Amino acid sequence: MMSKLSATREPLRPRQVERNDVMKISITIAWAVSCCAVLLTTCSVGAREYHVSPAGRDDHDGSIAQPFKTISAAAAIAQPGDVVTVHEGVYRERVNPPRGGTSDDLRIIYRAAPGEKVVIKGSEIIKGWQKIQDGVWKVTLPNRFFGDFNPYGDVIGGEWYHTPKDRYDRHTGAVYLDGHWLDEAPTLEKVLAPAGDRPLWRAKVDEESTTIWTQFKDVDPNAELVEINVRQSIFYPDRPGRNYITVRGFTMRHAATPWSGAMSEQIGLIGTHWSKGWVIEKNVISHSMNTGVTLGRYQIQGAPKPPATAPGFVRSCELALENGWSKENVGSHIVRDNEISHCEKNGIHGSLGGIFSTIEGNSIHDIATRGWIGGPDVAGLKLLASNDVLIRNNHIYRCGGAGGVWLDWMAQGTRLTGNLLHDNSNDLFMEVNHGPYLIDNNLFLSKKSLMDWSQGSAYVHNLFAGAISGLKEGRKTPYFTPHTVRNMKVSNIQHKDARFHNNLFVGHNGLSGLAGVAENLQAAGNVYLAGAKPSAHDRDALVAADFDPAIKLQEKADGWWLEMAVDPAWTTRQRRAIVTTALLGKATIPDAPFEQPDGAPYRLDGDYSGKRRNTENPAPGPFQLPSEKTFRLKVWPKN
Repeated sequence: MMSKLSATREPLRPRQVERNDVMKISITIAWAVSCCAVLLTTCSVGAREYHVSPAGRDDHDGSIAQPFKTISAAAAIAQPGDVVTVHEGVYRERVNPPRGGTSDDLRIIYRAAPGEKVVIKGSEIIKGWQKIQDGVWKVTLPNRFFGDFNPYGDVIGGEWYHTPKDRYDRHTGAVYLDGHWLDEAPTLEKVLAPAGDRPLWRAKVDEESTTIWTQFKDVDPNAELVEINVRQSIFYPDRPGRNYITVRGFTMRHAATPWSGAMSEQIGLIGTHWSKGWVIEKNVISHSMNTGVTLGRYQIQGAPKPPATAPGFVRSCELALENGWSKENVGSHIVRDNEISHCEKNGIHGSLGGIFSTIEGNSIHDIATRGWIGGPDVAGLKLLASNDVLIRNNHIYRCGGAGGVWLDWMAQGTRLTGNLLHDNSNDLFMEVNHGPYLIDNNLFLSKKSLMDWSQGSAYVHNLFAGAISGLKEGRKTPYFTPHTVRNMKVSNIQHKDARFHNNLFVGHNGLSGLAGVAENLQAAGNVYLAGAKPSAHDRDALVAADFDPAIKLQEKADGWWLEMAVDPAWTTRQRRAIVTTALLGKATIPDAPFEQPDGAPYRLDGDYSGKRRNTENPAPGPFQLPSEKTFRLKVWPKN
């Protein structure tokens, strides 16, 4: 400030000061005072910290000495640059931030106090259960208890939803005993006739009240922790455009989330609601009836919702573009280092709203394992329009539906790298994309590794331990000018544009699983073990049909360890090239190179663990292999 002021003010000389000089000096001083005021205001805004504690009161001022009682009270007054620090305890509320920040430097930060356990729940504790017969209890609550939203009258459904085979429609409500959810019964009679290992519940909503019948068997629910879903979400803005918000360090559980359809507003336990620049990090997120984290879209306004068809979804993309869908307005989120589990639709889901984001370091597990709901989009991580999204260093396992990762429509500029996937119904599903997208240095260890219904792909240095399949597709889907969502065009899937370099295939069918689908498959430097077969397009393939690497993945006290047999001959018998942007060429339909979001080229000279490869002759698969015949490595968490 001093240098600015001295550079502006003229020095006074020993002469008569005239009226014009006085005016100049006054204007300069006023300007300087104004600048100082702006700087002081900016600094004070950036430094303001509000505190929240269960011992506080919402009519306090939010200081450390007078904390608020609820997070919502702090959210009501927090401004760009402010920090809301929440202290240890259990908070039962839905946080609806009324505003966001204005930039990455002036964001609003919500954080758990360092070293303190802060739990936010969408449930309420219920007492007053009445025993009606052995093992069965009921409670009746006035409907005003639920406010404007009663999850026990809210049936799950939406576009592309279908009731699971041999199942029944469910509600977004849930009953929890000691933190674990119980199973909704199809009828009250099933609750009143206890059978099976899973305790059941059933609810009835009338004009005045809601009654819930639950099997507790030998447990007295009034002496245990019994909770029920009350809130639809836990941290979710009710309007789009609440940008630059950070949510850090919380445990968030129990939300009556709806089916988050690809063409509807996507409400998650926590969600960004068509905003930009959120950071969701270091949280524990669990027990959402549908989706844990949504990087989702808005409710279509001003026009009828298109039909739930492929052309209808194209139209919904056009409507999004007409209503401000762009890199400048939406996406660019960071979701990192979270544990996301026990959600019955998705751990993370986004339709259009997750563009240009980074998803890294997350553990996503036990998703869609109970078969409670059905339809497309069910997976651990499901994105539609993953333009320039980086999915890196995640651990994804025990996911049902379509499996671990499902990238659907408009995976352009997407990179999936360094991820550990296992015990999923399928590890990776690439559906009707034109690319370019890069899948490198991943461990695909489930019985089904890959379903590829796309084109414009590059698979490099992966370990495929499961089956690979493809499907001829006729749908027309969009693509864009690289690194944007501008100039949208539409093309059918021609299946003439795929690349597999330096991968390791173990058992099952190898690349022969794409026979008749990928008509122009580029394949070089791959190794096929334990009966895996190359494609007809493979060049310089190394086949060792009798070599079984005996892959073992074990969870130990310090993490997950991988052990497998290896053969130095994989590198000595065959030389391979380091994979680069130049080697991969261009994805045909968008006429776009495989490059980083900033346009820089790729040079894949690092392995799964971040170690540098031998660039003169890189080993196949995701690791730079040792000279020994047994390979053992801690693969999660990464050090």
